[in-house]
Amino acid sequence: MALDIEKPIEGNFQIIGGEFDTAGGASSHLKSKLVELGVEEGIIRRASIATFEAEMNVIIYAAAGRLSFLITPTYIEIKIEDMGPGIEDLDQAMEEGYSTAPDWVRDMGWGAGMGLPNMKKNSDEFKIDSVVGEGTSIEMIMKLP
Repeated sequence: MALDIEKPIEGNFQIIGGEFDTAGGASSHLKSKLVELGVEEGIIRRASIATFEAEMNVIIYAAAGRLSFLITPTYIEIKIEDMGPGIEDLDQAMEEGYSTAPDWVRDMGWGAGMGLPNMKKNSDEFKIDSVVGEGTSIEMIMKLP
Protein backbone atom coordinates (compact mmCIF):
# COMPACT_ATOMS: atom_id res chain seq x y z
CA MET A 1 0.00 0.00 0.00
CA ALA A 2 1.44 3.38 -1.02
CA LEU A 3 1.85 6.11 1.57
CA ASP A 4 -1.06 8.50 1.85
CA ILE A 5 0.80 11.79 1.41
CA GLU A 6 -0.22 14.68 -0.82
CA LYS A 7 3.27 15.73 -1.85
CA PRO A 8 6.77 14.30 -1.38
CA ILE A 9 8.56 15.08 1.88
CA GLU A 10 12.14 16.31 1.63
CA GLY A 11 15.02 16.71 4.03
CA ASN A 12 18.53 18.10 3.58
CA PHE A 13 21.50 17.95 5.93
CA GLN A 14 25.01 19.39 5.84
CA ILE A 15 27.57 17.02 7.29
CA ILE A 16 31.01 18.20 8.34
CA GLY A 17 33.94 15.81 8.31
CA GLY A 18 35.32 14.91 11.72
CA GLU A 19 32.22 16.04 13.64
CA PHE A 20 31.41 12.72 15.30
CA ASP A 21 29.09 14.41 17.79
CA THR A 22 26.60 15.11 14.98
CA ALA A 23 26.59 11.51 13.71
CA GLY A 24 23.09 10.13 13.40
CA GLY A 25 21.29 13.46 13.05
CA ALA A 26 20.04 12.86 9.51
CA SER A 27 19.18 9.20 10.10
CA SER A 28 17.27 10.04 13.29
CA HIS A 29 15.30 12.76 11.52
CA LEU A 30 14.42 10.45 8.63
CA LYS A 31 13.43 7.68 11.06
CA SER A 32 11.11 10.05 12.94
CA LYS A 33 9.41 11.11 9.70
CA LEU A 34 8.93 7.51 8.59
CA VAL A 35 7.50 6.48 11.98
CA GLU A 36 5.15 9.48 11.88
CA LEU A 37 3.97 8.38 8.42
CA GLY A 38 3.36 4.81 9.57
CA VAL A 39 5.95 3.19 7.32
CA GLU A 40 6.57 -0.51 7.92
CA GLU A 41 9.15 -1.12 10.67
CA GLY A 42 11.47 -3.18 8.44
CA ILE A 43 11.71 -0.40 5.87
CA ILE A 44 12.33 2.19 8.60
CA ARG A 45 15.18 0.04 9.89
CA ARG A 46 16.73 -0.37 6.45
CA ALA A 47 16.49 3.35 5.65
CA SER A 48 17.93 4.32 9.05
CA ILE A 49 20.89 1.94 8.73
CA ALA A 50 21.71 3.08 5.20
CA THR A 51 21.44 6.75 6.14
CA PHE A 52 23.59 6.36 9.26
CA GLU A 53 26.29 4.50 7.31
CA ALA A 54 26.31 7.28 4.72
CA GLU A 55 26.63 9.95 7.42
CA MET A 56 29.52 8.11 9.06
CA ASN A 57 31.41 7.76 5.79
CA VAL A 58 31.29 11.53 5.29
CA ILE A 59 32.32 12.20 8.89
CA ILE A 60 35.22 9.73 8.68
CA TYR A 61 36.55 10.40 5.18
CA ALA A 62 35.39 13.73 3.75
CA ALA A 63 35.81 17.42 4.47
CA ALA A 64 32.05 17.87 4.14
CA GLY A 65 28.98 16.47 2.44
CA ARG A 66 25.28 16.86 1.89
CA LEU A 67 22.67 14.20 2.58
CA SER A 68 19.15 14.56 1.25
CA PHE A 69 16.10 12.35 1.35
CA LEU A 70 12.81 12.28 -0.49
CA ILE A 71 9.79 10.35 0.75
CA THR A 72 7.17 9.69 -1.92
CA PRO A 73 4.05 7.52 -1.81
CA THR A 74 5.97 4.59 -3.36
CA TYR A 75 9.64 4.93 -2.41
CA ILE A 76 12.26 6.60 -0.21
CA GLU A 77 15.27 8.09 -1.96
CA ILE A 78 18.45 8.93 -0.06
CA LYS A 79 21.30 10.80 -1.73
CA ILE A 80 24.67 11.72 -0.35
CA GLU A 81 27.42 13.70 -2.00
CA ASP A 82 30.74 14.44 -0.36
CA MET A 83 33.87 16.46 -0.90
CA GLY A 84 36.21 13.66 0.01
CA PRO A 85 39.19 11.84 -1.37
CA GLY A 86 37.08 9.64 -3.64
CA ILE A 87 37.34 5.87 -3.82
CA GLU A 88 40.16 4.37 -5.89
CA ASP A 89 38.74 0.85 -6.22
CA LEU A 90 34.95 0.67 -5.91
CA ASP A 91 34.84 -3.12 -6.20
CA GLN A 92 37.25 -3.52 -3.31
CA ALA A 93 35.46 -0.85 -1.26
CA MET A 94 32.21 -2.80 -1.64
CA GLU A 95 33.75 -5.91 -0.03
CA GLU A 96 32.57 -6.51 3.54
CA GLY A 97 35.40 -5.84 5.97
CA TYR A 98 37.57 -3.81 3.59
CA SER A 99 38.42 -0.48 5.19
CA THR A 100 40.80 2.40 4.66
CA ALA A 101 39.82 4.04 7.95
CA PRO A 102 42.78 5.35 9.95
CA ASP A 103 43.67 3.66 13.23
CA TRP A 104 42.33 6.55 15.34
CA VAL A 105 38.87 6.01 13.76
CA ARG A 106 39.04 2.28 14.41
CA ASP A 107 40.06 2.99 18.00
CA MET A 108 36.75 4.87 18.33
CA GLY A 109 34.87 1.75 17.16
CA TRP A 110 34.20 2.88 13.58
CA GLY A 111 35.71 1.98 10.23
CA ALA A 112 35.04 -1.76 10.19
CA GLY A 113 34.48 -1.82 6.44
CA MET A 114 30.73 -2.40 6.54
CA GLY A 115 29.48 1.06 5.52
CA LEU A 116 29.13 0.68 1.76
CA PRO A 117 28.09 -3.00 1.91
CA ASN A 118 25.41 -2.14 4.50
CA MET A 119 24.14 0.73 2.35
CA LYS A 120 23.80 -1.57 -0.64
CA LYS A 121 22.30 -4.45 1.37
CA ASN A 122 19.61 -2.20 2.84
CA SER A 123 18.64 -0.60 -0.49
CA ASP A 124 16.42 -1.90 -3.25
CA GLU A 125 18.43 0.20 -5.69
CA PHE A 126 21.99 1.40 -5.08
CA LYS A 127 24.21 3.57 -7.24
CA ILE A 128 27.66 4.90 -6.40
CA ASP A 129 29.95 7.18 -8.36
CA SER A 130 33.34 8.30 -7.17
CA VAL A 131 36.14 10.41 -8.60
CA VAL A 132 39.50 10.31 -6.86
CA GLY A 133 40.39 13.76 -5.59
CA GLU A 134 36.82 15.09 -6.01
CA GLY A 135 34.41 13.01 -3.97
CA THR A 136 31.70 10.39 -3.95
CA SER A 137 27.98 10.41 -4.61
CA ILE A 138 25.56 7.68 -3.63
CA GLU A 139 21.89 7.20 -4.40
CA MET A 140 19.81 4.64 -2.51
CA ILE A 141 16.16 3.76 -3.02
CA MET A 142 13.91 1.77 -0.70
CA LYS A 143 10.61 0.78 -2.32
CA LEU A 144 7.44 1.01 -0.28
CA PRO A 145 4.86 -1.77 -0.54
